[in-house]
Amino acid sequence: MKDFLEFIAKHLVDNPDQVMIALAERENKAIFTLSVAEQDVGKVIGRKGRTAQAMRTLLAAVAAREGKRAILEIND
Repeated sequence: MKDFLEFIAKHLVDNPDQVMIALAERENKAIFTLSVAEQDVGKVIGRKGRTAQAMRTLLAAVAAREGKRAILEIND
């Protein structure tokens, strides 16, 4: 899941080398914290949060296949 999320994020931003993803697992949840360069935050969030919501939806689908729950947090 982490590789999948990293792939998506790196293709959205201008500075793919500054994409960092931290993973914290608790019980049946995987909490991903996405950090990007300051000027790329808007690209990851998208207009009215649509891009971020789409990423969360895709991540939830991948996690469901593994029987887990995934949460995506975006740090600015």
